[in-house]
Amino acid sequence: MSGITYVRGDATVPSVKGVKLIAHVCNDIGGWGKGFVLALSRRWPEPEKAYRAWHRGRAHNDFGLGAAQFVQVERHVWVANLIGQQGIRTGSKGVPVRYEAIDAALGRLAEQAVALEASVHMPRIGCGLAGGTWSRVEPLITQRLVQRGIAVTVYDHEG
Repeated sequence: MSGITYVRGDATVPSVKGVKLIAHVCNDIGGWGKGFVLALSRRWPEPEKAYRAWHRGRAHNDFGLGAAQFVQVERHVWVANLIGQQGIRTGSKGVPVRYEAIDAALGRLAEQAVALEASVHMPRIGCGLAGGTWSRVEPLITQRLVQRGIAVTVYDHEG
């Protein structure tokens, strides 16, 4: 069993064969407009549309911390909207990242990756605008995905 593969590049264009799941962390307040989501929206409109509709219908669905939404954007490409951030700003409650929510969402991501026989591709989730640290997120990815035999590639954006 190998660990996480790290590459420089754009997580929205994984260059491997087979089904690909592109995962990223979203907030729990319906905001979409900064960070990695901008790269997603430049490539495909569907993940943002689905996320906003999911948030609008939150009184009647599972939208909330720890939830995951899977949106097919191409024949062999899916985007996973993972709710792992409470709010959008650092304030009296600290940084927005919620590690336990990322952990729960990664569990759902693992189930979907196994079902689709997909590899997983992501930026350093939870570590940008969410304010998290990779030393806390990486073990969650290893436990939830890598230890289940799911190939994971993490992209460090160039530029």
